[in-house]
Amino acid sequence: MNNRRITGRNGTSMVQAKKGISRRHLLQLASLAPALTLRSFPALAQDRTFVHGLTLFGALKYPADFKQFSYVNAAAPKGGKLRLGALGSFDSLNGNTLKGDPIDPGVNEALMTRSLDEPSSEYGLLAESVWHPEDFSSVVYRLRPEAKFHDGEPVKPEDVIFSLESVKANLPNRQAYYKDIVKVEKTGDREVTFTFGIKGNRELPQITGQLAILPKHWWTGKDVSGKQRDIAASSLEPPLGSGPYRVGRVVAGLSWTLERVKDYWGASLPVNIGQNNFDEIEYQWYKDQTVLFEAFKGDQFDIQRESTAKNWATGYDFPAIRNGSVIKQEVPQEGVEGMQAWSINTRRPKFQDVRVRRALNLAFDFEWSRENLFYGQYTRSRSFFNNSELEAKGLPSPEELSILKPLKDKLPPEVFTTEYSNPVNNNAQERRKNLREAQSLLAEAGWKSVSEGSNRALKNDKGEVFTLDFLLYSPAFERIALPYKEQLELLGFAVSIRTVDLSQYERRTEDFDFDIIVDSWGQSLSPGNEQREFWTTEFADKKGSQNSVGIKNPAIDSIVDQLIAAKDRAALVTASRALDRVLMANHYVVPMWFVPNERLAYWKRVAHPDPLPGYALGYPTIWWYDAEAAKTISKT
Repeated sequence: MNNRRITGRNGTSMVQAKKGISRRHLLQLASLAPALTLRSFPALAQDRTFVHGLTLFGALKYPADFKQFSYVNAAAPKGGKLRLGALGSFDSLNGNTLKGDPIDPGVNEALMTRSLDEPSSEYGLLAESVWHPEDFSSVVYRLRPEAKFHDGEPVKPEDVIFSLESVKANLPNRQAYYKDIVKVEKTGDREVTFTFGIKGNRELPQITGQLAILPKHWWTGKDVSGKQRDIAASSLEPPLGSGPYRVGRVVAGLSWTLERVKDYWGASLPVNIGQNNFDEIEYQWYKDQTVLFEAFKGDQFDIQRESTAKNWATGYDFPAIRNGSVIKQEVPQEGVEGMQAWSINTRRPKFQDVRVRRALNLAFDFEWSRENLFYGQYTRSRSFFNNSELEAKGLPSPEELSILKPLKDKLPPEVFTTEYSNPVNNNAQERRKNLREAQSLLAEAGWKSVSEGSNRALKNDKGEVFTLDFLLYSPAFERIALPYKEQLELLGFAVSIRTVDLSQYERRTEDFDFDIIVDSWGQSLSPGNEQREFWTTEFADKKGSQNSVGIKNPAIDSIVDQLIAAKDRAALVTASRALDRVLMANHYVVPMWFVPNERLAYWKRVAHPDPLPGYALGYPTIWWYDAEAAKTISKT
């Protein structure tokens, strides 16, 4: 289960929700005839114990009669406007298609909603209660009778079924996440049942709970001009929702707003107390990271989630900071830190030799970058599950070996003999040593460094030069790529760095048209079905998938399947460590860095609970407008 941002700290300053998620399942009773449903057996239905929430970790923190989440301010005032900045552009408000540059405005609620102070717990939202059998072969949701869309129509099981079918049909990159959801069916007036293709997958009930529910009657109807709506097409028509906000003003490609629904049906639910406080939320889109930051400094929007070390160290010295009108804050975060890295496209033959990929890591001088570019702020990533119990350390445990030994002939020998470690470049001697090792590995792989005048060229036996093309969309990464380029050129690589606009970048990465990009894989403390799309053969060549590396490794496919099928927490941790160990040993990426806190700056007209919850910043949901503080803001 992926509860954290996929995009991580790679330059974007806010969520770009462009890819929807959906799931549905029908309960099939092994002891009953297939044609019979729960409604035919009321006594059996009464034996089911429905609950108010689900968790993957022990017991739920909040009981059935809880009044509010403990991290919210129940007395937070309602009103005011919040302005948020985003990097990029958009041409569609339909998040259920991959066509164009869509965004999902987030007006459709899910069956369940997360708590932000637990690692993996969900509580009923559109659903009032949920039940699943002990073998996790299905899950049943009962919808709230008061749940309705903004046009007054109730949320029905037919809407749930329509939502899953639409997402699976129109978002192929989400099929891995929902692969094991094989059926969904109406089993009561307000009851919907999902059936899973496997048993024992503990996260599948919660995956179904994350599904945003779409209004079937609206999407299958006609717009104001009489044209039939098409859920697979781009559209700037504000979609009908069920949540606390509806879409308001839209300026194509530049901005759009959310307006608070005054008669929102779920305002008094315990999961919503102290939340959804702004009357209006405006999203502004910028095509350049520098312009976006200047806009924040100029009070064009209210919250900046900083992703650049240089900015954090040197950019926040302007009048509003000095006079206290802008608050600069580091917020510690719990949980796992995923991997951000130079992602190597192994679909291209020149990168398929692991010795080449290892050489690329040896040439990356992280220590120089940390001191000269990052102001000492970052720690180098050493795992796809940094700072958590899921991270592989030392040599494989006996439990890990039970997974790894049957796959031994498909794994690098180092998996069993050597703990992964990054090359270190603390001084000139170490830099030279690492470059010599890289040169040796490249020669073994058939690429030899030859002199050409005052320069060197890396060539194979055919005389072909080894070219490397870095594809970027943010100028912030150019300053990191340039010194890396210099090190690579010492080995003879012919290196180019191309920074393109975000739309072109997205098109090229969706088509896997690149050598090396910056990519990141956010992780939760309970990894699961999303790992298929990250690493498996099935998604290596599927357009738009998150397997940007192009991994086609049957051993990794097997480990991912075992991770998803883990029967308890101990088995999940073991499988995660085994996966981490194999990914790192294959050198699919050149690891970058992480920082174990969030860096925020915000104009003091907005406020948040103190402390913030441990697993998310909670903006804009649990923040609010401070009218009194707004009166004291000075920009000089």
